[in-house]
Amino acid sequence: MKPFGLLGRKLSHSISPEIHNLLCDYEYVLFEREPDELDEFFEKQEFSGLNVTIPYKKDVIKYCAELSETAKKIGSVNTITVRPDGTLYGDNSDYFGFSYMVEQSGVQIKDKTVLILGTGGASLTVKAVVEDMGAKEIISVSRTGAVNYDNVYDYQNADVIINTTPVGMYPHNGERVIDLSRFPALSGCLDLIYNPSLTPFLYDAENLGVPYANGLTMLVAQAHMSAGKFVDSHIPEEKIEQIVAELASVRKNIVLIGMPGCGKSTVSALLGQVLKREVVDTDSLVVENEKRSIPEIFASYGEEYFRACETKAVADCTKKSTLIIATGGGAVLREENRYFIKQNSFVVWLKRDFNRLAMEGRPLSKSIDDIKKIEQVRTPVYASLADAEIEVDDDPQVTLSKILEAVKGEIK
Repeated sequence: MKPFGLLGRKLSHSISPEIHNLLCDYEYVLFEREPDELDEFFEKQEFSGLNVTIPYKKDVIKYCAELSETAKKIGSVNTITVRPDGTLYGDNSDYFGFSYMVEQSGVQIKDKTVLILGTGGASLTVKAVVEDMGAKEIISVSRTGAVNYDNVYDYQNADVIINTTPVGMYPHNGERVIDLSRFPALSGCLDLIYNPSLTPFLYDAENLGVPYANGLTMLVAQAHMSAGKFVDSHIPEEKIEQIVAELASVRKNIVLIGMPGCGKSTVSALLGQVLKREVVDTDSLVVENEKRSIPEIFASYGEEYFRACETKAVADCTKKSTLIIATGGGAVLREENRYFIKQNSFVVWLKRDFNRLAMEGRPLSKSIDDIKKIEQVRTPVYASLADAEIEVDDDPQVTLSKILEAVKGEIK
């Protein structure tokens, strides 16, 4: 049997094979093709069915003998099945995927003013769904259109904002598309990006107390519909949330935060051994990058230079997945670092009485009074970031057990 697969131009970071392997027992591969290779690809037809992604959702229409009503309405195809006579049938499972995402998020669309960021292929599906859900007004925002990123703030009455652009997507983590704080009426934010799980767009929504959802649910839901068409069989809808939960838990980093000398490096090494995950220490990354010790960096260049080096280290490692990351005690001081720490992680705050903190080799921890002042500043920041708070025990194995209990159900 020929394989099923995903057709696109750049697919190295796709998790579609992983999703389809969890949905059904068939071979699912990545078909990475350049535009000038499409004619030959469809002429050979070495596939049993296809999903289609950027930038070919419109280009593949000409190869289909027939389209579903949904695909016709949207003008975009992302699912192709091979009929018994060998001709191709084009459908759009993104419509179901986004509809399911909205329903699961709890964000209300009916009678709401909706801003759609981006006017690419994905925006067409989003617009069709919110129209059918009864949005009061739909405003499309583009870089050069009548409504653009210069005048978008004229629409401060927007209730729901949906990001269909790639801004903030891996590997360009940290980029923002708009300033959400300028939309006081917001009641929901949806982002089609799933990597990272928390884009700056959604991080800002979280900080504003606005309900939000990322695109992982949409990705799995559209794959669920596609898989059912590929095998011509009903797949229980419960599998969608099961797969979403599994993928989220497997891909999350565990990030340890806390005061200098609280034991993050020691415990992270133990965690890595137990969970069989790579361990990264951001202070060690700084030393490796700078080719000198942290006290030497402070002595030669000062704290601000060190913090810039630290930000680079934090940004580089937290954009990855499945890591155990021990951060420097002051890594939380910069707002951009706070985002990086939260973007794809379960954050554990290791708490230890300041009288028991290790001080040797730490430029800012020269006395108990220094530590007290530092702790007063950092404690509320640690608390705001933490998904779990762990009291450090003198026995690292006891601390390890507490962390493992805290991450149970969150991390696989």
